[in-house]
Amino acid sequence: MELHDAAGKNNAALVTRLLAEGTKIDSRNDSGATALLVATHANAVDAARVLIEAGADVNAKDNIHDSPYLYAGARGHLDILKLTLAHGADLKSTNRYGGTALIPASERGHVETVKTLIEAGSDVDHVNNLHWTALLEAVILGDGGLSHQQIVELLVKAGANVNLADGNGVTPLQHARQAGYQEIEQILVAAGGR
Repeated sequence: MELHDAAGKNNAALVTRLLAEGTKIDSRNDSGATALLVATHANAVDAARVLIEAGADVNAKDNIHDSPYLYAGARGHLDILKLTLAHGADLKSTNRYGGTALIPASERGHVETVKTLIEAGSDVDHVNNLHWTALLEAVILGDGGLSHQQIVELLVKAGANVNLADGNGVTPLQHARQAGYQEIEQILVAAGGR
């Protein structure tokens, strides 16, 4: 599919030409991905910008429930994420784990992405299918390092419920203590964590 190939290679000029020739903007490949999702996978910002500005659906999900918005958030592709947010990204849409973009962004330590999603109005207390929030994922799946400390701080400042426990009743503070993440423990205690 020529549009998908051009998008993945960040060939914005070819994307523009193909769209002008009438190629369907949201056509899908075998995995259900639109050209915009292919561009997002490659972090091909120029091609993504052309597609988004031409009206590509930033919420179109592939066969595994990834959309350009969700994938950009999860992977920390900040430029594309900001474009999707400016063009109708559905903050309530969820991935195959039932999580919003904020949850994997928090887990993977993408500080600026987390900040951007919080400012856009993402639900900081959304619970995914694993019974985890962004805060729980930042603690449980993070490494306790500086970026995860900053993310915990951002989530706390944004009003995240620091005592919202996982499916087993274990709180973020208890997870931080078990992992030996003292800096995160201090942030959670100061925020009323139990």
